[in-house]
Amino acid sequence: MLFRAATADPADLDRAMAYPADGPVPALTAERIREELASDQFRPEWIWFAEDEKGEILARALWWGRADSARPLVLDCLQVRAGVVDPVAVASGLLAAGHAVFGALPAYYISLPRDWRSDPVLADAVAWRREAASRAGLSSDTERLRYEWTPAAKVPVPAGKLTFREGTDEEFLDAFIRLSSGSLDQHTQNELRSMDAEQVARRAIEFYLDCPGERSWWRLAELPDGTLAGLAIPSATPYHRNVGYLGVVPEQRGQGLIDEILAEITRFHASENADRITATTDVVNVPMAAAFDRAGYEVTEIRLVLETPPR
Repeated sequence: MLFRAATADPADLDRAMAYPADGPVPALTAERIREELASDQFRPEWIWFAEDEKGEILARALWWGRADSARPLVLDCLQVRAGVVDPVAVASGLLAAGHAVFGALPAYYISLPRDWRSDPVLADAVAWRREAASRAGLSSDTERLRYEWTPAAKVPVPAGKLTFREGTDEEFLDAFIRLSSGSLDQHTQNELRSMDAEQVARRAIEFYLDCPGERSWWRLAELPDGTLAGLAIPSATPYHRNVGYLGVVPEQRGQGLIDEILAEITRFHASENADRITATTDVVNVPMAAAFDRAGYEVTEIRLVLETPPR
């Protein structure tokens, strides 16, 4: 078995795009792969094959990154040809080979319908991918709801509970630190196992500064008397406007303020003529999911995130 990256030879890239997008787990079309290559978010060295001794492609892995990424950020697609006796072995070997070259273990995102467990064929396809990812070091999993808002939903009207203002870097750092206490977000909980709250906050700030959204969009949320209630971080992906990050400080939770903070982010993006606003939250974060539901956001998919376990 040969594990290798694609070359820049057009014929090799054509083979990558011609690989059959079969199976129950959604795969990327050839057109989408071309678009991502053109935008430098897929690159030949991030497209990997498993080939048999005859040169037949038995598996394909596509890693994704932003145009300015030095290395891939996410595994976007993993397929093994139907009929392969041990898809776990082939897929895990392919991932391990890619990880060794990248010097990193990018998370694997699998997009699924909300009822994916009720389909035995789909559930089996997810199971071998999960096992292969685990063998390659991605043994921690989180299920996230992917939400979407479009102008078909109403733009929320301010309730007058909060005011929003720009803030200094120090104020946002303090707000991020305070929001981490009691957070239901699994990623935050995992990071707090190996880092203190300030380190987690600084990493979050660094992440959102690196996203396509602007720092000038960020807002602190305050009660009428100036007491900090939370923060709103409108953001963006390379494709759409995005909710980014939002939260309420522990002492103000349970009063419905999250609805007003989410509404502020939605109003901001709508005022910029966004035709779609995306968002994600963990399945177990029931209060946040309920807030998205109330705000007119609709679930479009489940995102299964497979990544390295917290230390």
